[in-house]
Amino acid sequence: MSQLVLTRTGMKSGVWQGIVSGAAEMPRIVVTHVNRVVGDVTLIAAKDPGDWLLQVPVPREAISDGVQTVLITDAATDTELGSFTMIAGEAIGDDLRAEISLLRAELDMLKRAFRRHCRDTEN
Repeated sequence: MSQLVLTRTGMKSGVWQGIVSGAAEMPRIVVTHVNRVVGDVTLIAAKDPGDWLLQVPVPREAISDGVQTVLITDAATDTELGSFTMIAGEAIGDDLRAEISLLRAELDMLKRAFRRHCRDTEN
């Protein structure tokens, strides 16, 4: 189990950023995409003691159709600290339509149950 905590701070210009907290010395962080180590990852001391700014350039291979996940791991304990996911292409349209359809069906079910409850409690 890792003592480190990863907090996402955002993504800008193709670089994912976060703060790694809980390490007096520079932690060993490994970033992978499809079991390949991502290069050009930087880790620099932040303002607060024990905090480190992590910058991960989005790998070119991750910019493709479908769902792509990049894993961030504490190398000392081999514990996953976090990840970020990118979704692109046709897959996103199908997934979103399916989710919206499911949400609509659940909302309709709730409306019917609420109306039934209101009708039954009137008397």
